[in-house]
Amino acid sequence: MTGLDEPDVQLPPGRMALLFAVMLVTAAGNTAMQSVMPSIGTHLKIADVWVSLAYSWSALLWMLLAPFWARRSDRRGRKAMMALGLTGFAISFALCGAALFAGLRGTVGGLTAILLFAAARSLYGGFGSAAPPAVQAYVASRTSRAERTQALSMVSSSFGLGTVLGPALAPLLILPGIGLIGPFAAFTLAALVVLTLLRLRLPNDDPRFAGRGEIMGESFSAASSPRVVAAEADLRDESQSSTAHDPHSADSLADRLRWTDPRMRAWLAVGVLGGQAQSVLLGLVGFLLLDRLGLRHQPDAAAGPIGLVLMGGAVATLLAQWGLIPMMKLGPRNSTLWGMGFVCVGTLAMAAGRDLHAIAVGFAICSLGFGLFRPGFTSGASLAVTPAEQGQSAGIVAAVNGSAYIISPAIGVWLYNHSTWSVWVVVECLAIGVIAICLRGIRPDHVA
Repeated sequence: MTGLDEPDVQLPPGRMALLFAVMLVTAAGNTAMQSVMPSIGTHLKIADVWVSLAYSWSALLWMLLAPFWARRSDRRGRKAMMALGLTGFAISFALCGAALFAGLRGTVGGLTAILLFAAARSLYGGFGSAAPPAVQAYVASRTSRAERTQALSMVSSSFGLGTVLGPALAPLLILPGIGLIGPFAAFTLAALVVLTLLRLRLPNDDPRFAGRGEIMGESFSAASSPRVVAAEADLRDESQSSTAHDPHSADSLADRLRWTDPRMRAWLAVGVLGGQAQSVLLGLVGFLLLDRLGLRHQPDAAAGPIGLVLMGGAVATLLAQWGLIPMMKLGPRNSTLWGMGFVCVGTLAMAAGRDLHAIAVGFAICSLGFGLFRPGFTSGASLAVTPAEQGQSAGIVAAVNGSAYIISPAIGVWLYNHSTWSVWVVVECLAIGVIAICLRGIRPDHVA
C-alpha cells in the first residue's frame, strides 16, 4: 500500500447533505410525475401506449450517455457533472410541465402536447444521466474503505427516500390554477434550489483517480460477504501500487471494460431481464388502477390511489435494502434469486387483484423483490471487475438500468390493452429467466 492519493476518511456532513439532496430531488420528482401522468394522458385523450412511449427517447439517451458521463466525471470533475445533471433535470421538468399545461388548457392538441413532453423529457435522459455516476464516484473516491459502505448506502438511500416522497407529495401538489402540473412546478423549483446550493457550497474537485468502491449506486454493500470485501480490498491495494508506477494504468484498464466482458456477461443479462420486468410493472400500474377502480371518467381522482400504491412499493423496496439484505447478510446471487422469487408471487397477486388493497399488496411484494434484485445485480457487476474499473462498471450498470425503459413499458401497456393475461405471463417469464441465469451461470456467493 503506497498511500498515494489516499482519500479522506469521511465526507463532512454538509457535503453529504448536498449529495443526498441531489439524488433525493431527482428521484422524488420522477416518481411524482409518474403518479400524475396516467391521469394527464386520460385528460388529453391520448392512448395509454403513447403516454408510455413518451419516455422512450429519454431512456435511450440515458442508456447511451450514462457511460460517457461516468468517464467524463473522471476528467472534468464530479461537481461539474452533478451540476450538469441537475440543470438538465430542472430544464426538462419545467418544459415538460409547460407542454402538458398547454395541452390541458387546450392551447395545443393532446398529441402535440405529448410529443412536446417527449422532446423535453429527452433533456433529462441526455443530461440528467450525468449526476448519479458523479455522485457515486465522488463518495467512493473521497472516503476510506471503512467509511465507504456507510457513505454509499446513505447516498443510495436518498434515492429510495425520494421514491417514497414523490408519490406521497404528488396529490398534495395538485394546486388550484395549475392542477396536475403542480408536481412539475414544485420539483423544478426544488432542483434549482439544490443546484444553487451545490454551486455555492460544494468545493471544486480535482478527480485525481477514478472513483472506487465496493458498490457503486445501490444501498447494498459487499460487506454482506466478508470474503468478497477482503478480496476486493486486496485488488484495490494492488491497483494503487501499480498506479504509483504508471499514472495512466487505471484509465487504460477502465478503457478496456466492455459490455461483452466475460466477467460481467451473466450479471448484465440478469440486469437486462430483471429491469425489463420492473419497467413493465411500473409502466402498467397507473393504467391498471384507472381501469380496475373505474376512474377513467374522473382521472383527477386517480392521482391519490396511484401515489399510494407507488409509495407502498417504494417503502417495500426500502425495507428490502435497509432491512432484509443486511439482516440476512445476502450476497449478490442470493439477493437476486430471492428478489425474483418475490416478483413471481407479487405478479400473480397483481394479476388477480380487483381492488386497491389487493393491487397495492401485489405491487408491494413485487417491489420488495426488486429491492432485493437490483442491489444484488449492481453489487454483482461491481464485484466482478477490479477497483480501477469501478467508474466504468457504474456507467454500464446505469446504462442497463436505463435501457429497460426504452420500449418495455410501452410494450407492457400495449399487451395489457390487447390481451390482459399476456402481460402477466411476460413478467413471470422474465423473472424466471433471471432465476435460471443465476442458478446456471453465476457462482454461489460463498464460492465467488
